[in-house]
Amino acid sequence: MQFLSDNTSAVAPEIIAALQAANDGYAESYGADQWSVRLDAVFSGFFDAPVRVFPVISGTAANALALATLCPPYGAVFAHEHAHIVRDECGAVEGMSGGTRIILLPGAGGRIAAETLSDAVRANPANVHTTQPSALSLTQATEFGQCYRQAELTALCQRAHEHNLRVHMDGARFANALAFLGCHPGDISGRAGVDVLSFGATKNGALAAEAVVFFNLDLVRDFELRRKRAGHLLSKMRYASAQLLAYIETGVWLRNATHANRLAAQIAAAVPARLVLAAEANEVFLRLSAAEAAALRAQGFAFYDWGAADSGEYRFVVSWQQAPGDAAALAKALRALP
Repeated sequence: MQFLSDNTSAVAPEIIAALQAANDGYAESYGADQWSVRLDAVFSGFFDAPVRVFPVISGTAANALALATLCPPYGAVFAHEHAHIVRDECGAVEGMSGGTRIILLPGAGGRIAAETLSDAVRANPANVHTTQPSALSLTQATEFGQCYRQAELTALCQRAHEHNLRVHMDGARFANALAFLGCHPGDISGRAGVDVLSFGATKNGALAAEAVVFFNLDLVRDFELRRKRAGHLLSKMRYASAQLLAYIETGVWLRNATHANRLAAQIAAAVPARLVLAAEANEVFLRLSAAEAAALRAQGFAFYDWGAADSGEYRFVVSWQQAPGDAAALAKALRALP
């Protein structure tokens, strides 16, 4: 019973159908196909704002290329100390940007407070001897499955812009955050002040299809050239674009995220005393002893250790494909622990 990651899930039927429909005959290459040319209009409708959309094949590519666009080689990006760009992307931001420095910020549950950002900017004044503060990178939902509320996100983006920082959002689990918050997609992106969004679909049912969504259209030309130079201008872009269109237009993004969130909430409700944090999206973080973790794994549950060695914290991720019986079995096994 697989709770290691939502990346372990299969491709949603709606996405497979879209791929099959696109896989018929010839189509123009490098984004001139009928699917790719529709992306801007469909996503603009989704966000209720004019946007430009660029498919890429991974979240790492989306994050690194977006931040390279926002930050010069001598720049600095502020990010949570546990952000994916810090812990899990092998220096991709630094590599793609030619040397941008990441300044680490604390924050409960993976969220950054506006005052924490201001303190960090004051502690890193810009002069000819320093890296130049250039961007703020946020994650929605965070690496700890927590969701920025609309008001706090708007305040944080406003603070960033006051410090002349552009705002990037890592939205690998953006759909899960939307499903939890129940708000309009624009409320926690462009309307809140986000300049560029790494829009995730792969974890929630797509096949190697992510998008970089620009709300700040002045940044687009630089990104287009960086994407090509980095080898991420897809020749057969129709396959990624068809997936992204189906993801939005069929509503599979919300159905899948709602399902995963609901099962995560059921697991969390079974053992509230063991929760490290409230389960807001599709990740559940629990406190277990090493013996208890071993006992669960012996019963067939797969999940990750979390935090520092011997922290006693473990992560369970529910995917869009998770069988309700798996979640029920895990809840029962957790309740049976001594």
